[in-house]
Amino acid sequence: MFCFRSPTEEFADGYPSDETWHGYINNNDRVLLKTIRYTSPTSAGAECIDPDCTWVEQWVHRAGPREKIYFKPEEVKAAIVTCGGLCPGLNDVIRQIVITLEIYGVKKIVGIPFGYRGFSDEDLSEMPCRKRRLKVAVVGVPKTIDNDILLMDKTFGFDTAVEEAQRAINSAYIEAHSAYRGVGIVKLMGRSSGFIAMHASLASGQIDICLIPEVPFNLHGPHGVLRHLKYLLETKGSAVICVAEGAGQDFLHKTNATDASGNIVLGDIGVHLQQQIKKYFKDMGSTADVKYIDPTYMIRACRANASDGILCTVLGQNAVHGAFAGYSGITVGICNTHYVYLPIPEVISYPRVVDPNSRMWHRCLTSTGQPDFI
Repeated sequence: MFCFRSPTEEFADGYPSDETWHGYINNNDRVLLKTIRYTSPTSAGAECIDPDCTWVEQWVHRAGPREKIYFKPEEVKAAIVTCGGLCPGLNDVIRQIVITLEIYGVKKIVGIPFGYRGFSDEDLSEMPCRKRRLKVAVVGVPKTIDNDILLMDKTFGFDTAVEEAQRAINSAYIEAHSAYRGVGIVKLMGRSSGFIAMHASLASGQIDICLIPEVPFNLHGPHGVLRHLKYLLETKGSAVICVAEGAGQDFLHKTNATDASGNIVLGDIGVHLQQQIKKYFKDMGSTADVKYIDPTYMIRACRANASDGILCTVLGQNAVHGAFAGYSGITVGICNTHYVYLPIPEVISYPRVVDPNSRMWHRCLTSTGQPDFI
């Protein structure tokens, strides 16, 4: 996210940009938000506003450079701030924002250290905009490795996270298959959305059980996870479980503690699964060799792969284009393969989650072969 100081009244209606710049986007260009016309609410993944699944066309602004710009570059002071945890590609986005600002001719570019604290701490802040009550243009680039932003195809860092998760899954697979009645557990990121766990499980082809926050499950009982695990060890001799960090929180003790961002501190479902599996087979007079892998920080701190690198580059460019177009309170994202501008309040109204009725979740179930654990 970065902020611009407002232009003078003289240039409020549009300042001519560099005439050598080509490839302008017309202000009236739009991108279709939804591309599938569902005919029934029972169709897999259907998103309907009424029982008849009425088709409603929704359009959003196309991202890109405009022929006329709202700010006079030499008068602009741009501040870049990042918040929350690390994410693959974060440096790529920052780099491209700076490069694009320089192409526009902006000379004053500052970084705000340590998130929003940098705006309020006088020892850290270079740009106390709120104190000076200046008008600013605020443009965001969603930084969430969980891919949980509404209306967007994906967020940067997600592809890299799924790719890096393969290393942990493969290690768990080797450990499990090299041991007598071996069980490998891999816990991946996903507080309220299980996209990383679902996609990583589907990509690896080595997962027997995938557990995500959106799909309730039981550990015990005739249709529980432990009973199915017993079946897997008896038939295959080993098993690998992939679990999102936000799954199964009902089984864990709640402390109501929060982190610096105000998020509830989650219990460790991976450790809980490990303990429950060992206890289950011990009580049966049997055995299970359980290995637990938590690659969280390794995944989020690694370098972005090629796919994310390209995505970060274009997102950074279009964030600057959006600010110079005069937009504020927007975020740039990719929608139906096109880059668009979306209002921030719309995309943060609630988290995007895995639809248990979606084709992708059913593909995952087909890959793992797991039953409903209810």
